[in-house]
Amino acid sequence: MPTRRGPIRSPANSVAGPSVQSSNSPPRTAKSRLAIARALMEAGVDVLVEKPLAASRADADELIRLAHSLGRIGQVGHLERFNPAVRATALLITQPMFFEVHRLSIFTPRSLDVDVVLDLMIHDLDVVLSFMNSPVKEIRAVGLPILSGKTDIANVRLEFESGCVANFTASRVSTERVRKIRFFQPQQYVSLDYGRQDVLVFSVGEEGGTQGTPSVNPQIKVAQPPIVAEEPLRAELRSFLASVRTRTPPLVSFEDGRRALALALDIVAAIREHSQKVQLDRLRG
Repeated sequence: MPTRRGPIRSPANSVAGPSVQSSNSPPRTAKSRLAIARALMEAGVDVLVEKPLAASRADADELIRLAHSLGRIGQVGHLERFNPAVRATALLITQPMFFEVHRLSIFTPRSLDVDVVLDLMIHDLDVVLSFMNSPVKEIRAVGLPILSGKTDIANVRLEFESGCVANFTASRVSTERVRKIRFFQPQQYVSLDYGRQDVLVFSVGEEGGTQGTPSVNPQIKVAQPPIVAEEPLRAELRSFLASVRTRTPPLVSFEDGRRALALALDIVAAIREHSQKVQLDRLRG
């Protein structure tokens, strides 16, 4: 049976013919995604949903329930998971103890209906959560609206049950573009650049476990894992279609999307609580 794939203009159009097996919708607000995805899955269509997965935990839970009960493939569009540098870094993870994450972009009049946490930071939250096998223990966050009515710049400190600490900075009002993750684990420091799609690994001593070139300090070896460059969007779509064809779980499941969404919403709430505590509205006035 031939399969029609590609952008669709409405749920009704997407299920008009019996040959549709998978589809992706044009970008819409998070609030509309449950209704669109429900219509598609109930019609027997597998779905790739843009991040954030939904507008609320309840909507995300309903999407998970629908996918399971209807036997549909549901993937979330956390694009950075398909970045070759992220995939290479995942193989290096041992016991991360400290992350420093920066995602800075120049202001553009897009996605201003959500704040920077759900717009940008959620990419890095998803990646770090995929690296960690430990629940979040504590959230401390601060954010400011600069050029929109929503938070445009935010800084977040997460502490995991494992003792790992992760600092995230996200801004959509920067003068430069930066997308980097750096982290420390026993005998290693790893630096990942999303944009350049490269990874540098600095290892100390023989126990570092990574072969590399000695640096200025002979105790520190520097290595660059081999990476095959690939456009993350192409890799994402290829992975989704492979899951559809083989009926295997996607790399970024609805459960993954729900986990990143829940953490992002908790951060938004922490920013709101901090703003009220320091009476930010009064200070701005």
